Amino acid sequence: MLIGPDQIRALVPHSGKMCLLERVLNWDEQSIQCETSSHLDIDNPLRHDGRLSSICGIEYAAQAMALHAALCSNAVASARHGYLASVRDANCTSASLDGHESPLLVTADLEFAHGSSVIYAFSIENSVATLISGRAAVVLRQD
Repeated sequence: MLIGPDQIRALVPHSGKMCLLERVLNWDEQSIQCETSSHLDIDNPLRHDGRLSSICGIEYAAQAMALHAALCSNAVASARHGYLASVRDANCTSASLDGHESPLLVTADLEFAHGSSVIYAFSIENSVATLISGRAAVVLRQD
């Protein structure tokens, strides 16, 4: 079942243009795959000097992680807000995201969950290449 932008906005703490993800293509207890073309929006709130740096892909991935936590039925899902504690093994293969016309595939794979801490592996891909990948640790706040 495809999850669209209205359902996504209801599940993540982002609003308006700052909600960067447009669709959930697949998800299960271990991973989520989202798709978006928001990197092409001229009024994307992460643009600086008319460009959208590939490093902004970390925010796309963080939103996928937040959405995954909200969709899951386990104890981690009760946390609606998290704080990015660290990013490791980040690898950018492109200077910007907005130079790629195809939709972005944003994937987050849960590697570790214990109490209020989670670790995800993430990647942002277009139709031909991985643009950024890495691992992120998130500390979850219980609401």
